[in-house]
Amino acid sequence: MARDPEVPVTTEESLGTAPAPAPAVPAQPAPAATPGRPAGKAPPRPAALTIAVATAGSVVGLVLLVAIGAWLDQVWLIPPLAASSALVFGAPALPLAQPRSVIGGQVLSALTGFAVLAVAGSSTWGAGVAGGLALGVMMLARTPHSPAAATAVIVVAQSPDPLLFLVLLAAAATLLVVVGTATGRLRAAPNYPTYWW
Repeated sequence: MARDPEVPVTTEESLGTAPAPAPAVPAQPAPAATPGRPAGKAPPRPAALTIAVATAGSVVGLVLLVAIGAWLDQVWLIPPLAASSALVFGAPALPLAQPRSVIGGQVLSALTGFAVLAVAGSSTWGAGVAGGLALGVMMLARTPHSPAAATAVIVVAQSPDPLLFLVLLAAAATLLVVVGTATGRLRAAPNYPTYWW
């Protein structure tokens, strides 16, 4: 590489003993940006009509669970299903919100809870183990649904009747998916589901 004749040569350079240049520090990669949204920022607020439809769908789904439960004198609405509803209606494109994950994740997590209950009995320690194991079971089955881990905890903590609980849980999760599918057909709502299986 040719030297600039205007820059004087130092003694170290003339003797060939100049220190080696410092290695370049690799630049940290910037967070990936998505179209229409700069990196590192929260997504934009949905349109008001989209928020209204999602909220209405969630209310309808959860109130239906309460109404059916009151009619049958059985509890249909448990807290994890409210969280499932938030995913189905509020984030309908996520894998966690798809029917396979909502129904399959809830049922598999409940079964995991019953397995832990059979081995270790009802305790807070067992409930913690069941919640953690439910994650692994859902990942293996490709049915990721974060609210369902709480279902496993409830099973161990409360020791419900296995057959009745599983039937009611599967029916309640299916009802949320049905209401979500109906809501997803409305023009103001995002399409739901994006896949079934």
